[in-house]
Order: sequence, then structure tokens, then C-alpha cells
Amino acid sequence: MIELSRLSGTIFWLNPHQIEYIEKTPDTSIVMLSGKHILVRESVAEVQDRILEYRRLIGAFKNEE
Repeated sequence: MIELSRLSGTIFWLNPHQIEYIEKTPDTSIVMLSGKHILVRESVAEVQDRILEYRRLIGAFKNEE
């Protein structure tokens, strides 16, 4: 799970495996596989960095090398 914050400042954790895509509209909007849209304070680059760090933490890249 990655830690993110809503526009209101509330912190929550998101399963990055359920993300369909991310948009910059100009806020960062995460669209889930379920169709749900979530607006977050973090930039697209910050969300990408957190997803990459999470994948390193769980060893996801070992299967991709």
C-alpha cells in the first residue's frame, strides 16, 4: 500500500495494483479499476515514485529482470 493524501489533507493508503491510470487535471486524479476517481495532493511524479518504492519493497522487480 502507498500513503497518499486527499485534497482535504486526510491521509489514506491505496493499493497500487488497483490503479487503472493517473491523470493531471490540474490536480492529480487516480482512476481505479473499479472506475472510482480519487483526487490527491501529490503530483503524478510523487505517486509514481511511491509506486516504484512499494514495488521494490515487495520484490516485484525480481520477476521482471
